[in-house]
Amino acid sequence: MRRSPWATLAVLAFAQFIVVLDVTIVNVALPDIQTDLHFSAENLQWVISAYTLLFGGFLLLGGRMADLLGSRRVFVIGLALFGAMSLLAGLATSPGMLIGARAVQGLGGALLSPAALSILTVTFPHGRQRNIAMGVWGGLAGLGGTLGVVAGGLLVDSLDWRWVFFVNVPIVAVITVITPVFVRHVAAARAGDRAFDAAGAALGTTGLLAVVYGVVRAEPAGWSSPEVIGFLAAGVILLAAFVRVEARAKAPLVPLGLFRSRALSTSSIALGLNGAAFLSMFFLTSLYLQQVRGDSALAAGVHFLPMGGAAIAAAVLSTPLIQRFGTQRVQLGGAALGVAGLFLLMTADAHGGYATALLPGLLLFGTGIIGVGVPAQISAVVDVQRHEAGAASGVVTAFYQVGGALGLAIVTTLSLSRTNAAVAEGASHQQSLVDGFHRGLLIAAIVAAVNIAVTLASPQLTPDAELIAEAAAVA
Repeated sequence: MRRSPWATLAVLAFAQFIVVLDVTIVNVALPDIQTDLHFSAENLQWVISAYTLLFGGFLLLGGRMADLLGSRRVFVIGLALFGAMSLLAGLATSPGMLIGARAVQGLGGALLSPAALSILTVTFPHGRQRNIAMGVWGGLAGLGGTLGVVAGGLLVDSLDWRWVFFVNVPIVAVITVITPVFVRHVAAARAGDRAFDAAGAALGTTGLLAVVYGVVRAEPAGWSSPEVIGFLAAGVILLAAFVRVEARAKAPLVPLGLFRSRALSTSSIALGLNGAAFLSMFFLTSLYLQQVRGDSALAAGVHFLPMGGAAIAAAVLSTPLIQRFGTQRVQLGGAALGVAGLFLLMTADAHGGYATALLPGLLLFGTGIIGVGVPAQISAVVDVQRHEAGAASGVVTAFYQVGGALGLAIVTTLSLSRTNAAVAEGASHQQSLVDGFHRGLLIAAIVAAVNIAVTLASPQLTPDAELIAEAAAVA
């Protein structure tokens, strides 16, 4: 049966669209979720972190499973898991139930996303057609992040927070039904080639979860408590075991030899820090807009739109700027803009106008986050061997997701500690939230500022248009 490659692209890109959409659509629903399910302030961030940690932690394993079991099969399995957990999340009656559903939903995303990308690379021949297809793929994914906050606001205000999850179910059902019609079967690897590093995925993800849990528990239990020290120590031990397993595995999830490339190493760190700053700012500002300024969920979503527009404009301008000035200079400019944007957001209080107190910071931050991300992604893959480009792309994507989850845990913990301290000092509830918001943004700004140092340590690469297109196709 002959299938149109563009129809295949439409199916796969739309699936990726909802995976990215789910990262941002939930943010504006957080205050309603907290009230309805009685989340504590320190545990609310798990609604975001559970998804991003499992997504990032199992992303590389998902790509390996696609190679071993067949890309279309793994794509459908991931899609079905994502849809089923979306339904369960919408039906959640307790914090634990919602967090568990979000974690497995992230696992579903980690299976379907690399499988979809794998199918695209064999559907379109190398060159112009593949570059166009990857541009559509990346564009729809970026659009999903921008539209998520508005879609979430509409659903929360018009229906209920549960619909930010329920909306996935009919979409997933349709994509699952039409996939065999429009997406061709991609053969699995030969039986002799089926090395499978499940131990690496389990150790890496469990270690990260232990570290994040230890950080989150630091506020209510104290940094010196046996519980916090125990979880942090266990996380470090598990992550050390992960590195040891990867060094000896026949088919490691993370080929450690890749990190001999200075460009890949610095890009991975830069993207991890970028993810930490972005998720932290998004989480804190979503709560600030609704709990301090009294925005509805929809109004909060609309207030984020200019940042999304700035990010899209920055993505369009990045390629010519990189060709002219090189990756390091563009990335340095992006890091500086991100820091400036966060400091501007720190001037917002409970009463200032949106146009003067928030909009300038959001525009600068949206530009800066892409100004770091695009050159870092290009640097990560343009400096490695062609046959390792896919693995390099998977590594930096995983760093971005995992860095976001770890950064969010640290920033929200320190933000909450400032809020609680302000309450103890006699400040009003609203002012205490503002103080916590400012503390969290300050920590996020410090994280973003570290990216300036990382960028200065990165090599200056000036790829031509063809190399940038190839890098974008796998980044």
